[in-house]
Amino acid sequence: MTVTRRRLRVGFFLPLALALVCLPGRGADIFDDDDPADAVQLSTGSNAAGAQRVTIDRPKPVYALYERDPRIHGLKPFQELVDAAAVGSTLTPPPGNYAGPVTIAKPLVIDGGGKVTIDAGGKGTVMSLETNGATLRGLHLTGSGDSHDTDDSCLDVRGSGNTIENLDIDDCLFGIDIKQAKDSVVRGNRIRSKAVELGMRGDAIRLWYSYDNLIENNEITDSRDMVIWYSNQNIFRGNVGRHSRYSLHFMFSDHNTVENNRFYDNAVGIYYMFGRGGVARGNLISHATGATGLGIGFKETSDTILEDNEIVYCGVGIGSDLSPFEPGSKIEIRRNRFAYNGVAMQFNSEKGGNYMRDNIFEGNLIQVSYGGRSENYGTNFWEGNYWDDYEGFDRDRDGIGDTPHEERAFADRIWMEFPMASFFRDTPVLELLDFLERLAPFSEPDLVLRDEKPRFDKPERKAPQ
Repeated sequence: MTVTRRRLRVGFFLPLALALVCLPGRGADIFDDDDPADAVQLSTGSNAAGAQRVTIDRPKPVYALYERDPRIHGLKPFQELVDAAAVGSTLTPPPGNYAGPVTIAKPLVIDGGGKVTIDAGGKGTVMSLETNGATLRGLHLTGSGDSHDTDDSCLDVRGSGNTIENLDIDDCLFGIDIKQAKDSVVRGNRIRSKAVELGMRGDAIRLWYSYDNLIENNEITDSRDMVIWYSNQNIFRGNVGRHSRYSLHFMFSDHNTVENNRFYDNAVGIYYMFGRGGVARGNLISHATGATGLGIGFKETSDTILEDNEIVYCGVGIGSDLSPFEPGSKIEIRRNRFAYNGVAMQFNSEKGGNYMRDNIFEGNLIQVSYGGRSENYGTNFWEGNYWDDYEGFDRDRDGIGDTPHEERAFADRIWMEFPMASFFRDTPVLELLDFLERLAPFSEPDLVLRDEKPRFDKPERKAPQ
């Protein structure tokens, strides 16, 4: 019996211990400490310092020319031009089409001037950037493979301090796959995935354990997600996302800045999971509709700021689950506009700690709801918000309502407690029931929120462009 128990312990704990040792940031650094150009100064709270770099890419298969699409069989391999270029030089290829794949293992400036196409013929990854301090500009990358197992992409980035700008990327499973990189700029690229079903596409831009990068002015269409894993202190600015799933999806990522982006017709605008810190400001999120339509979502997230965003025509404007999560933390939601959404703000598993100030709520079917009855409405703070359904007056004309604004759940409780009943929302029968509840309540309605100082006049604001 003793031997059996010991074997069980070893059989359980040995794989767990090996997994913990191999996890990035818990015994294995993501950057090469032996290479001064690749040394990293990590932010406060980062736990990836002091160990050796690990290899995180599984070996990718090598495809012979005959396995690739015949359209590239007569093309000049672009790798020949890269191999012939001197370290640190500028490579300006003659306009035309070239065959991939390509590996860049030395710092170069490669400028295609918008007239150079590199095609991998439908197999593998088109280009791998495995150096620091390079610049890729004005190239058309196309024709990756379709394997999720090997993360077939148009561009793999495995170095730091690189600039990737003005690339046209299409017919690729993944667009730009960035792993273990810092201090890089990804700017002005146009990315489109393969023409397959949404769930089978790859991510347009993916960051994995990457820090202090600037992702700016990119245009993403018909892709899956822009996803950020274990990546801190990056800036996402001025990007446009259309017809995808998650415009931005953060997981275990802290202190990222999301500003002045425009996300249209995606299932989800911005989603935060298991992180802390960061700010989203000046973003326009529109028409996140459907069964999962969500403008901004939180899942066990802490100390995040949302300010000056425009969230319109979404199924749910903000959805929050167990957020803020860490004790003593908070989420600040201020000067945002929630307009013409199904539900402007929806709280599930409510813990309190949310501060809503100076927001505009107008034209929403439901202003605020809880995923069930909440006894913790008083743990959230509401002040100075504009409510288009406010029923009070402003006799002293100070711009603040004379009486507090209260939101109460009448017939709304039906679909708050039984979400499937929301299918019948706004039907004549439920509208009549809601009217009767308000006229002569059958029971004490739940108090959802109280804003002690509601704005009487709608604040003027200019929507993000």
